[in-house]
Amino acid sequence: MPDWAWAVVGMAAGVLLLWAGLVVALWATRPDAVRLREVVRLLPDVVRLVRRLAADRATPRGARVRLWLLLGYLALPFDLVPDVIPVLGWADDAVVVVLVLRSVVRHAGPAALDRHWPGTADGLAALRRLARLPA
Repeated sequence: MPDWAWAVVGMAAGVLLLWAGLVVALWATRPDAVRLREVVRLLPDVVRLVRRLAADRATPRGARVRLWLLLGYLALPFDLVPDVIPVLGWADDAVVVVLVLRSVVRHAGPAALDRHWPGTADGLAALRRLARLPA
């Protein structure tokens, strides 16, 4: 086999190994049933929040780019972990959303969430608690 073929096989094996590690990490940190129900209830408000933050010119450009990429990722029909796998299928989406929101809060400030949150104050408090965002 030529050297380039071994390189491709090695890269494919590395990507597969990273994906397997991600699945194991998600399984180990999967949310319990109560937190998962809470996250599912917040989903429509979180999507509207991401859209509003992405459209706000006051949000730093890098954060807006991450938010638009997040919306694109959520709209794609495929994920890192397929949604047909119970709990883990949605957990990868939740992890990506939390990571992007933490990054946005770090750059735009916690007040940006307050300005754009479309839901109730209790819903925002739950989002902050679940994503470990500052108040």
